[in-house]
Amino acid sequence: MNKVLMQGNKIIGEAAIRAGCRFYAGYPITPQNELPEYMAENLRKIEGGVFVQSESELAAIHMVIGASAAGARAMTSSSSPGISLKQEGISSLAACELPAVIVNMMRGGPGLGNISPSQGDYLQATKGGGHGDYHIIVLGPASVQEIADLTMDAFDLADEYRTPVMILADGMLGQMMEPVVFKKPKPRNYPEKFMMKGAGGGKSKIIRGLILDPLDMEEHIWKLKRKYQMIAEKECRYELYETNDAELILVAYGTSSRIAKGAIKRLRNEGLRVGLFRPITLWPFPAEGLRELAKKVENFLVFEMSAGQMLEDVLLALKGKARIGFHGRPGGVVPTPAELSNVVLRKYNRKDGLTEIEE
Repeated sequence: MNKVLMQGNKIIGEAAIRAGCRFYAGYPITPQNELPEYMAENLRKIEGGVFVQSESELAAIHMVIGASAAGARAMTSSSSPGISLKQEGISSLAACELPAVIVNMMRGGPGLGNISPSQGDYLQATKGGGHGDYHIIVLGPASVQEIADLTMDAFDLADEYRTPVMILADGMLGQMMEPVVFKKPKPRNYPEKFMMKGAGGGKSKIIRGLILDPLDMEEHIWKLKRKYQMIAEKECRYELYETNDAELILVAYGTSSRIAKGAIKRLRNEGLRVGLFRPITLWPFPAEGLRELAKKVENFLVFEMSAGQMLEDVLLALKGKARIGFHGRPGGVVPTPAELSNVVLRKYNRKDGLTEIEE
């Protein structure tokens, strides 16, 4: 298989097209603009491919709802404040059990913030930024190759569980260029009975998120809850790096995990045995994998390009089972491996473990 050198944003577009995406709607916002540009140029070359530059983010996500209901593999993308505007539609996709892929190339916030890479949207993505009892699958790539792989996986997961799937990356990964090999996509397996293509001579098909009877709504929510439990049992993904002999585990995802790996190399050169636990599925969060590590390691340091959001999931997973520290740089600041290694050296010693503990 041939490697190609491409930018992260464009790789999402190419991987989506190869995976069978035939509808894209979006609205420009930095730092993800190369993705809709790529789709505008290339999706319409594919038979049945439709690209729409919508009048707003709200319009884009609701166009995706319509395309998904009609049976198309559909996608939208944006960055931070644009994703905030899409939240009502994401909640509706979950309520109607419609598959779709949503890309968020995070930037600094809150508010309009800035266009620098950040990880401040973790809670919005993983805890449900819209209203109601729902979840979406959230995938956190850490390389351009993983962006390609997870984009294809996102469409398959969306179809399998009839749910929205979000790719949560940041402006640095979106702008980064690395060699990538596109894997062979799987054949689509999505039953015709869920597609709104006309009833023909049979029973009318109805897709709805408005359920006025409270008991019917409750029954629907418990049905969704059972699906989310199944996803949590089957779809957790994570990476272990240098953990076999580790006495301290860094916990980081996405771009932060790349920085963490650089810091780990420096720290091991200093004689400190440090490893990395990297969640790939941010929801469902791979708590059991983290707890397995806590059976042999007492000290964990969470590192994020935020003021501490994934930290909450780590605390929930490990509370009472380990010592947990935190280092974060919010607002679009991208720290270096040297900075992180210095933080570890300042906060950790072999005798006392982590000297600054998150309460």
